[in-house]
Amino acid sequence: MRRGLPCLFVLTCALTAARAADEPPVVPLWPNGAPGFENRKGEKENREVQKSGEYKVTNVHNPYVTVFLPPKDRATGAAVVLCPGGGHRELWVLHEGENEARWLADHGVAAFVLRYRLAREKGSPYKIDEHALQDGQRAVRLVRSRAKEWGVDPARVGMMGFSAGGEVTALVCRHPDKGRADAADPVDRESSRPDFAALIYSGPLGIVNETVTKETPPTFIVVGDDDNAAKWLVEHYQALKKAGVSSELHVYARTPHGFGYRPNRAGGLGDAWLRRFVDFLDAEGMLKRPQG
Repeated sequence: MRRGLPCLFVLTCALTAARAADEPPVVPLWPNGAPGFENRKGEKENREVQKSGEYKVTNVHNPYVTVFLPPKDRATGAAVVLCPGGGHRELWVLHEGENEARWLADHGVAAFVLRYRLAREKGSPYKIDEHALQDGQRAVRLVRSRAKEWGVDPARVGMMGFSAGGEVTALVCRHPDKGRADAADPVDRESSRPDFAALIYSGPLGIVNETVTKETPPTFIVVGDDDNAAKWLVEHYQALKKAGVSSELHVYARTPHGFGYRPNRAGGLGDAWLRRFVDFLDAEGMLKRPQG
């Protein structure tokens, strides 16, 4: 038995290394921590796993993106920053982020799941329209700044947000920033304006009582008919059309809030709306392969 221990040890190390290699890379939005909160950079986020295997994340003080890149032979050059929901109190990063990111990467779209700061978590020092907005803007800039490395076209970088994450997406679309050419930080030289947006049963912030202009990015909208969000998202679609913004709306019958994408759930909507989203990107000219 003892002679077998070295082999067992080698096998265990190999399996551990393989699992580590399978883990997608994580990239902080700011190397030294979020501006004004650098002293909280080292605080660990909390992860609470549910019986279903899904989990929620809280205590985000060092915002970051998890990177899901498509195989090079399938890469289309398009990229999307995904913002999970959770009422700005928590983040449900699996069925409203990582599941979709893996699906999109398999279909040629680079995906970046954002952990943004939570303004409604108990004791939070953050604000939605300041810090969550800042995180969303920075994530878009970050992807553009590393476009060559990640094989994406900086002119085809968009955002997708779920519920509260849809509010972050809408706010970023409402506050486009071209970047500063003279910025010391090369990331800050990039534009934060998404080239397209996807609002998945989004909350009302950044949508209701907001003026839509022709500068609003092309927008893809999905919501369930049994969801209160259907009211403002249908109205938002109508406002987009009135402003001349290319847009697409899907309302699913007998469907409540929060369906996201769960690949192990038979009869789920995930594959259906994700396929429609890729069709939307294609229609908007976002799936052309980069030149060179």
